[in-house]
Amino acid sequence: MSENHEGERIAKVMARAGLCSRREAEAMVLAGRVTVNGQKLASPATNVTDRDFIKVDGNPLPSRERTRLFRYHKPRGLLTTKKDPQGRPTLFEQLPPELPRLISIGRLDLNSEGLLLLTNDGELARRLELPSSAWVRRYRVRVHGDVDQAQLASLARGIELEGVRYGPINASLDRKKGDNCWITMGLTEGKNREIRKICAHFGWPVSRLIRIAFGPFQLGHLERGAIEEVPAKVMREQLGERPIGAQRRARQSRGGASVRGEPRRRHAS
Repeated sequence: MSENHEGERIAKVMARAGLCSRREAEAMVLAGRVTVNGQKLASPATNVTDRDFIKVDGNPLPSRERTRLFRYHKPRGLLTTKKDPQGRPTLFEQLPPELPRLISIGRLDLNSEGLLLLTNDGELARRLELPSSAWVRRYRVRVHGDVDQAQLASLARGIELEGVRYGPINASLDRKKGDNCWITMGLTEGKNREIRKICAHFGWPVSRLIRIAFGPFQLGHLERGAIEEVPAKVMREQLGERPIGAQRRARQSRGGASVRGEPRRRHAS
């Protein structure tokens, strides 16, 4: 193991291998599930290099796959988590078994539906869900009550509720039918239950919440419960640069470092 700033943090390496998110990797280390060169790792604040042999739960760290991105139409009634202590169904239990291990980019709560992006690259997931990415999440929201367009317009300045500051939201009234209204809302932060809390503040309980876009990726006509891979060319175009996995492979082809679950074979000079 590196004792200086050489290499990369173990959690970052595990995430890029598609094994888990950075947060999950840190928890695995603290739980004593990760060894490096046969020694149990005590702290996630550890750097590793291509000379280190990493195991998780006794198994070599998986080989890094190419970065892949998927659009998934999440139905209502599924949790965005790997496993629920209460035994409620999760979306990952519904995915086809032939897919690689996937990580969600952001979340949708139990009663929300629509577009969810999934990837096998934990570092890509982390990068795209950060507010600094400035990607707009767009939602169609059905609420009960008399919606005031002036109140919707005021959200462009942001709003503070119970000590929590929510950033600017672009909101417009689409149509009204009986006692229900459909609103389109676009935001970049996506804090926990943000839309539901803001609508409740105005006295508009939410009866349906559908994410229709995440950045440049659209829900479109993807059927409920369906998953579709984003072509590599489209992913490169929409991300504005080569995905993390492609950057990594390019470095490897030039002889750069490649932290793997198996030690690199070295030729005798």
